[in-house]
Amino acid sequence: MNDWVNILQGYGSVLQDEPLASHTTLGVGGPARWFFRPENQDALCAAMLCIPTGIALLPLGRGSNLLPPDTGFDGVVLDLSNLNHIQVYESTLTAECGVRMSRVSRICADHGLTGLEFMATVPGDVGGGVVMNAGAFGQQVADCLTRIRVVRRDGEVQELQASQLEMSYRHTRLPHGSLVVSAEFTLQQGDGEAVRENIRQMRSRRSLTQPLELPNCGSVFKNPPGDHAARLIEAAGLKGHRIGGASISAKHANFIVNDNEASSGDVLALIRLAQSTVKKQFGVNLEPEVRMLGESA
Repeated sequence: MNDWVNILQGYGSVLQDEPLASHTTLGVGGPARWFFRPENQDALCAAMLCIPTGIALLPLGRGSNLLPPDTGFDGVVLDLSNLNHIQVYESTLTAECGVRMSRVSRICADHGLTGLEFMATVPGDVGGGVVMNAGAFGQQVADCLTRIRVVRRDGEVQELQASQLEMSYRHTRLPHGSLVVSAEFTLQQGDGEAVRENIRQMRSRRSLTQPLELPNCGSVFKNPPGDHAARLIEAAGLKGHRIGGASISAKHANFIVNDNEASSGDVLALIRLAQSTVKKQFGVNLEPEVRMLGESA
């Protein structure tokens, strides 16, 4: 075993050749060369110092917006699930990157805070939500985000104001090689029961329109300006189309589901088919929202 891997074990748990299919909501992906779960923020910062700069890093929350290749990931996957501390002070909520967004929405309701109800419907963690400026039902992370803390590859922690992040639709600009370790949100005071009711309505609408009963990665494509990816894919005649063990959902055409032991290759083939067909029929380039790695990219 490499010396740096031995050192890494002092900061958390390390697995080798861990199947990523067990850590993505799509249930696909080959093995990670190393799979590291740091004990806390300090351990993560120390680990960043000891991992050689030539080794690729992949921060992982719930794996809800990720398509790893069938060949796996030849680097270190950083499982950030232990970084799950959350704090509320008056109208300010601070959460570490591994906090589930659904938990954030629940805590907001408990404290009568409004602005992040949509997080109840997003199957991911705060770190990933910040990175992609997650949003739904007319709300997005950028609306309430005040500042973040990131750790750089050299182990240094840097604080950034939201105004420095150039946030736009499903996009946040972060310093190269850095990853989010915590985020601070400024929210509005409201009525806790009204917040809960808003969350219930959002969840109800989501369950009626999205294939939540099957493994999926959330919305596959960003909505093009003035249109919806689902509408275009359905209009192209691809709703329900199958390749291997994956299919474009018959319930929502911007979802690909794993309903028969799909491979990453099956999902990727459907993504490419949707892009080429929509481009040919409507002249629209569908940009993936799901993060694709390796040959998937």
